[in-house]
Parts: sequence; structure tokens; C-alpha cells
Amino acid sequence: MESVLAAMAEQLGPALVILGAALAVGFAGSGSAWGIGIANEAAAGVMTEDPKKFGYALVLLALPGTQGIYGLLVAVLAMQKAGLLGSASVALSIWQGLGIGAACLPIAIAGFYSAIWQGKSSAACILLISKRPDQIGKAVILPAMCETYAVFGLLMSIFMLMGIKIQ
Repeated sequence: MESVLAAMAEQLGPALVILGAALAVGFAGSGSAWGIGIANEAAAGVMTEDPKKFGYALVLLALPGTQGIYGLLVAVLAMQKAGLLGSASVALSIWQGLGIGAACLPIAIAGFYSAIWQGKSSAACILLISKRPDQIGKAVILPAMCETYAVFGLLMSIFMLMGIKIQ
């Protein structure tokens, strides 16, 4: 029984890292997909009336996708820090695994919500350019404001990862 518990304790740290990485990719990616879907609905409606607006709409459609990229970046950094990506084997305690897993949460949460709201903002700006294509510069800036909070989540996750000491 003791050997089973020891084996479980040895694997719990890496499992917590994998859980955190999965949450970062899963939530930030889901928010991006949701946000892009919202913006796609507006773009499809606009392009029904004027297919030449595709280029403008595409720029605005891409914006909510960055949160998924941020989540993937944090997941890779977390797994690399834990030695799970082909680097030298790292002895990881439960607490270190929990810390690395928890460090993935800021981008998971901020990425999820900011991508959805950025998609809504992008949809509104797609409608703006349908009537006023000369306002594309302003139309890109408005959804980018939602991006700010995803960047804060990304930075906080990276700073938290940097603060965890691994022997």
C-alpha cells in the first residue's frame, strides 16, 4: 500500500502541471473559438450584402484568436518548466506541480472571458465597417482594448511560472 501511495505522490506533481496546461489551452482556446464565432456571424451578414468587405472583416475576426495562442504559450512554458517536454527529467514535488498548475489559471480565466468579449466587440466593429469602411483603424482599436486583459493574464502567468523554483 505504501508503494502505491508513494508512486501516486511522485506522479501528482506532474499531473497537476498537465491539468494546469490543459486548463490554459482549453479555456483560452474555447474563449477564442466562441469569440471568433460571434464575430463570424456578423461578418457573414455583412459579406452577404458586400463580399468586398471580406478583408476588413478578416482582420477583426482574427483578434479574438490570440487568447488561444496565449493559452498555448503558457501551457508549453509550464510543461517545459516541469520537464515534461523532452528536457532533462525534473524531480517535481506536489507543491511545485500545484504552483505551476495554478500559474496557468490567469491566462485560462482572462483568456476565456476577454476572447468572448473581444468577439462581441469585433462583431460590432464589423457592422461599423459595413457602413463606414474608412473607420477600419478605429474598428480595430476598439476590440483590442479587450485584448489588454488577456495580455495581463498572460504576463501574470509567465511571472508566476518564473517565480517557481525547481531544483
